Order: sequence, then structure tokens, then C-alpha cells
Amino acid sequence: MTNTADPVPDNEKQQDDGEDISRLAKGGRTNFFGFLLRLAARLPFLFIAGRYYGPEALGRFAYAILIIELAAQLATLGLRRGLAEQLSRTERPHIHVVLDGLLVSALASALMAAILIALPQIMFPNSQINGLDRWLPLIIFCIAGSDIALAALAYRYDIASTVRARAIIEPWTISIAAGALYFYSTRDGLLIAYALSMAAALLASIIPLVRSYGLPNGWRPRPLALIDLARQNIPLAAADAAEWGSRRLDLAILGIFVSPAVVGIYYVAQQIASLPQKLKTSFDPILGPVITRNLEEGKLKEIAQQVSQVGFWIIAAQAGVALALAIPGEAVMGLVGPDYVGGTGAMALLLIAEVVAATAVVSESVLVYVARHRNLLLSLAMLAVQAVLSFAFIYLFDYWGYGPLFQAAGVALALSMALAFASLTKAVLLSKILGAAVNGWRWALVWATAVAAVIGWAATQFLPEWAELALGIPAILGVYGLIIWHRGFGEADRKLFRKKQDG
Repeated sequence: MTNTADPVPDNEKQQDDGEDISRLAKGGRTNFFGFLLRLAARLPFLFIAGRYYGPEALGRFAYAILIIELAAQLATLGLRRGLAEQLSRTERPHIHVVLDGLLVSALASALMAAILIALPQIMFPNSQINGLDRWLPLIIFCIAGSDIALAALAYRYDIASTVRARAIIEPWTISIAAGALYFYSTRDGLLIAYALSMAAALLASIIPLVRSYGLPNGWRPRPLALIDLARQNIPLAAADAAEWGSRRLDLAILGIFVSPAVVGIYYVAQQIASLPQKLKTSFDPILGPVITRNLEEGKLKEIAQQVSQVGFWIIAAQAGVALALAIPGEAVMGLVGPDYVGGTGAMALLLIAEVVAATAVVSESVLVYVARHRNLLLSLAMLAVQAVLSFAFIYLFDYWGYGPLFQAAGVALALSMALAFASLTKAVLLSKILGAAVNGWRWALVWATAVAAVIGWAATQFLPEWAELALGIPAILGVYGLIIWHRGFGEADRKLFRKKQDG
């Protein structure tokens, strides 16, 4: 794609660029509020699942949904990000394009569900199949359908629907249902609660989709176009699956070597550590449409600036949350139950992995449009690095006589190193393509981290465990945030917090 001269006056170009930053800030701010809501709802689920169902049942649940969500990820065929590109280039009614996407995803979901229904041992490798276990893959339709519907809404800058579906309805449904179903079945309660939450999220996605896009009057499926759409999105779908799989491969490999109880402990650590990852996804729905529009206009250097800006926001936010959760880590894991404290080391390494990954994921948000095949190769290389290092650390810790919880920390360390590799290589590739530096790093992050770490260390040394959480976490976040605000944020960054700039 060539970067042609733009006849628009400089003041109008600056106004357009400012509007893009404002849109990114507004979308990120809205979804950040959703992150806080999701956090408030996810903690009760972890508490209920950890203390009442126990590590073994939680480990069985974790492995089953790992497979289900991988299948759903593949069934979206890359349309979570690819749909924005399709909508920006078509003259057809947008609701027709969205329905084409939902249809082709439903066909892929049917294929994935059929495979898992026929081979349920893939979901439950270490336990017997009974009850409704075999039919759990039907929920793939709900997950994939909801993802595509929310992507369509995000194209019209409707981020509130994503917050409502993913941060309120989905997590609160699974938390409430898990608590109620404990009295029905401690073996199947978590799986049924998960299915109910995904069905509720689908309903919460489809209703606003119809309100926004209207009814599909005159729509006719286009089989050849659907096949072509699926073919075009194979690299995008594979890249999505690779990025998603990098956060699940550790659990899958660990499950081969350790008991379901250890898998359950690691799952809790993973769920807590994944909370900062939701900060990254706060910008995903709005970043795609902004990038695709700027690509159509050839604004490559503007894209580099926007990616660097969002990258800094994500790194800064993830680092602050990671410090607040990792420093009083034993107290955080102890909230779920005393059996889970042994997973503190793994949780800390997973939190580091999320911070390291920020550069890779924001770079990929552009690479999937301008270099999708090279991006896919880098993603696959990252998975290969992660797999090799995971097996190496597991065998090394076993050889040195360390137990399964150290092996769990080993796979978390492997993930951190693999994501560092991905961040470096993808940022370099994107910088070369855009002809401008892509870098979300600022030195204020070092000063903020150092001071917050000292505050956190003091809290763990001189405060009781309840105070580490009630006083220590706010203190860490407060000090860190003040330093980032005064030493790291410029005028453009502060748009993230100014509603009057949204327009």
C-alpha cells in the first residue's frame, strides 16, 4: 500500500488525528470501566469455585473450557478483527455482511462441535464422560456468534455493548450460577454455569446488534462469497488462535504432567493474571476500525503514532495492576483458598508475561492487516519457542527434584520469554512497514515501578494480610498512578481521562 500525498490541510489532518486519539481514548476508557466490572464479578466466581468446588473439579473445568474456547476461536475465522476490514470496503448493506459472517462462523462452529461431540476425551482426558459432558461443545455457537456480533457493534463505536455482555452479564451469570449449582452437582456445576453464562452473553450481543443494524431485509446468503471470506481470513484466524493459544498452551502442557488439582491451582493463578490482559482488550474493539480507516487513507505514520500511544497506555495500566497483584501475591491467592497459595510464583510470572506481551499485541493489531502472513509466522514461532521452553523447564525442575508447583512456575516463565520474543520481532517488523518507530516504552515506567515496589514491599512486611489487600493494593496503585500521570503522561495521553474531548 502506497502512502499518497494527502491534499487535506495540515490543521484538518491534525484535527482528524486528534479525533482518532479521542476515539481510542473513549473506547479504551469505556472498556476500562468494563474491566473493573469484570474484576468485581470474576473474583466471586474464583472464590466460589476454589473454596467450594475444590482444585480437582476446577482443574477438570479449566481443561474442558480450554478446548471449547480454542474451538470457538477457530470458528470465528478471524472475523473478530477481520469484520472491520470487510465493512470498510463494501457497498452492500452492513447487516448483510454481518449476517454472512455469522453464517460462515456458524458453519465452522458446527464442524468444531461435531468433532468434540464425537471425541469428548479431547475435553476430558483424565476423567470419565457422563451426564451432559458430551454436549458441552454446542456452546461454541454462542461464543463465536457473540464475538462476531460485538465486533460488528464495535465498528460503529458501540463499546458499551461489549462491556455489558462481557463485563457484566457473562461474569455475573457464571458467578451466580456456580453458587446455585453447587447444591445440584459439585462435578458438573461449573460446566453448566459456564454454558449459561455464554448463552446469556450471546443474547446480550444479538439484541443490540439488531437495534443498531436493523433487520436483514432482502438478505440472501452468498455461498461463493462466504467461501472466499473464509479463505481470506485463514491467516487472520490462525493469528488470533496463536495469540489466544499463547495464553492457554501453558495450561495444556502442564495438564499432561501434573494432576487436575495442580491444574486447578494454576488456573486460578492464570485467571488472576489475565485481569491485566483485559486492559489490552479494552482497546481492541475500537483500535481495529481506526486502523482500517487510516490504512484506506494511507496514513501510515499516524498509525505508528496511535499504536505507540495505545501501547504506552496498555503497558502503564498492566504494569500497575501487575505490581498491585504480585507484591501481595500470597494474600491474593489466599483469597481463593489456602490450597492455592502455592501458585503465587506462577501468578507473578504470568503477570510479568502480560506486561511483556503488550507491545506484541498492539503491533499485531496492525500487522494482521498489512502483513498477515509474516505476522502469522512470527506467532507460530512464538508458540514453538513457548512449547520448547515449557517442556525444557518442566524436565529441568523435575530433574532437580522440585515439585509440580515449581513446574507450573516453569511454564509461566516459558510464556514470559516467548512473549518477549514476539514483542521484539513484531515491533521491529511493524516499524519497517510503517516507516516509523513503534514503541510504547517510556522511562517514567521505571520510576513508577521502583517506587510502587518499595511501597508494596513495606506493606507485606509491616501489615497483616487483610491490610495488605485493603491498604497495600490501593497504596501501590495510587503511588504508581501519580508518578505515571506527572512524569509519563503528555497532553495526548490525558485525553484518555477527559470526557469533554470525546466529541
